[in-house]
Amino acid sequence: MTPEDAEAILRQYFAPWIQELGLRVEEVGERHAVVRLPWSGALAREGGGLCGQAMMAAADTATVIAISSARGGFVPMTTVQQSTTFQRPVMGRDVLLDVRITKLGRSLAFSEVTLTPEGDGDPAAHSSTVYAILG
Repeated sequence: MTPEDAEAILRQYFAPWIQELGLRVEEVGERHAVVRLPWSGALAREGGGLCGQAMMAAADTATVIAISSARGGFVPMTTVQQSTTFQRPVMGRDVLLDVRITKLGRSLAFSEVTLTPEGDGDPAAHSSTVYAILG
């Protein structure tokens, strides 16, 4: 799968409000993906930090891209569990979401997502997800 294939998945299978996040696929591989959440003042909460809901939605969506890449294409799937820990605010910078598939079974997939502001070495958040593979 190429980043262009993954971008097509974003356009075809996700709700308009997810598409409005402006996610861009930077990289896909056998068991990972890197997705960019562009900074937008529309996604900032009081005080100017990027809102956690936007980061969680981006992590959830990026996981679909990584699982699709690992499986060689999109199949129906749904979130079973997502747990996110926020470590510090993101102010005025894009966020890079690095998704690593830790286990890919026939019916379940597990991933770890690191959310890091662009140009920074320290993560702003971490998410763990479990997905049910439906197809």
